[in-house]
Amino acid sequence: MLASKLIQSLKFKQVLPADYKDFVVSMVTQDTREVVENSIFIAIEGSQIDGHMLVSEAVQKGAALIVAQKKLSLLGVPVVYVENTNRAMAILSSRFYSSPSEAMRMIGVTGTNGKTTVTHIIEEIFREHGEKTGLIGTMYRRIGDKIYPTKNTTPDIITLQRTLSKMVEQGVSSVAMEVSSIALVQGRVWGVDFDIAVFTNLTRDHLDYHKTMANYAHAKSLLFSQLGNEYRHQGNSKVAVLNIDDPMGRRLEEDTAAHVLTYGIKNSAMIKASNVVIHSQGTDFDLEVFGQKQHLKVRMVGLFNVYNILAAYAAAYAAGLDSEKIIAALTNFKGVKGRLQLISSPSGVSAIVDYSHTPDGLLNALETINDFAKGKVFCIIGCGGDRDHGKRPKMAQIALQYSDYPIFTSDNPRSEDPQAIIDDMLQGIPQQSAVKVLLDRRAAIQYAIAKAQPKDIVLIAGKGHEDYQIIKGRKNHFDDVEEAEKALKRRGAF
Repeated sequence: MLASKLIQSLKFKQVLPADYKDFVVSMVTQDTREVVENSIFIAIEGSQIDGHMLVSEAVQKGAALIVAQKKLSLLGVPVVYVENTNRAMAILSSRFYSSPSEAMRMIGVTGTNGKTTVTHIIEEIFREHGEKTGLIGTMYRRIGDKIYPTKNTTPDIITLQRTLSKMVEQGVSSVAMEVSSIALVQGRVWGVDFDIAVFTNLTRDHLDYHKTMANYAHAKSLLFSQLGNEYRHQGNSKVAVLNIDDPMGRRLEEDTAAHVLTYGIKNSAMIKASNVVIHSQGTDFDLEVFGQKQHLKVRMVGLFNVYNILAAYAAAYAAGLDSEKIIAALTNFKGVKGRLQLISSPSGVSAIVDYSHTPDGLLNALETINDFAKGKVFCIIGCGGDRDHGKRPKMAQIALQYSDYPIFTSDNPRSEDPQAIIDDMLQGIPQQSAVKVLLDRRAAIQYAIAKAQPKDIVLIAGKGHEDYQIIKGRKNHFDDVEEAEKALKRRGAF
């Protein structure tokens, strides 16, 4: 695409000099490492690095045009001045990659907990329906069966548009995508044409960024308020899928102009679960869809997973998929790595690895385990460094109240002192409480599994699918599942 044609998509701009020599654009990027000959480099003012300080480097590497919001010195290449380079980046990347989201069914999932599980269930449903699918989220980006690494739950807008373009090229028809609150505030999904938006729940998280729950709630609402304001006649209008048991779900009904499809367990909902029975091998419940009832047996454990299943069913239902095929996919779904992942052994000691890194997530995991545990419950838990300090004592109190043996350890300390994180967790905990502190996570896992008796369960919480631990800014390989298996083997369990 010619540069002149591409920058026409920026409605309000100043181009200096106006009579620059046109060229075919090879790349649009905000990362100097990606710059090649005839690139357009967009200077983004970030929290740590200001891209305006890197434009000379970009030009040296071959950038033929700069997009900026601050005055720059003469560079020998044209500069397009705009009010907001983040918005310009969203517009230019969408145009450069030919608005790929418009060519696929886009399903965005937001909420504090459940995003990863819901997107994986949705992907499985559409796969079972015979479609080629795409998935974007916390664990990875996946196109069909091929997996690509990811840095954030929701990628930056250029990486996102590039990924969606690749999905279109490879014949993907439906995409399930996690949409984080931070991405929504930062405009990382501007230009993405979502067809269905799913809300899971709202509990405390990311307050290190949002500062208040009101700000956090507003961030989540953006996915629904931006969902579209028209009612198409061909039956493919936008749909908001809302958890009506969460107070935020009620509020979102007012924030969106889209069609609303509700789900829940406690309150009256269009799609509802009742008669829920939880056991160690799965969950049984009655699924009611607009009054029509059918009994389901699923392999996923816990009440919160019933909500995840309802959310995914509702998204597929909103897309017009056959109910029987949806249910068939649900009954076959085995779960997601690091989400209440059971590691059993002949000794009778079991370990469960779960990505419960919020107070609500930890409470859900422990309540679920207590529903079917026949012995004692151990809880290994830490809190991430450089993140919300306020949730640390809450996590500790939940571990103390809902487990028999709470063990506090390191999660990802990042740049913080691990002991300082533990000290925050211990605030408000009675000194006489039977809390074991082991800063070394591997030692904590080995200790709990060695101490556990037959029928006991060891919950290893907080990191889930992650295969690393960040200590003093360094990323080291560490996998809770691997460590649990080694510890079980060491005590003669395998």
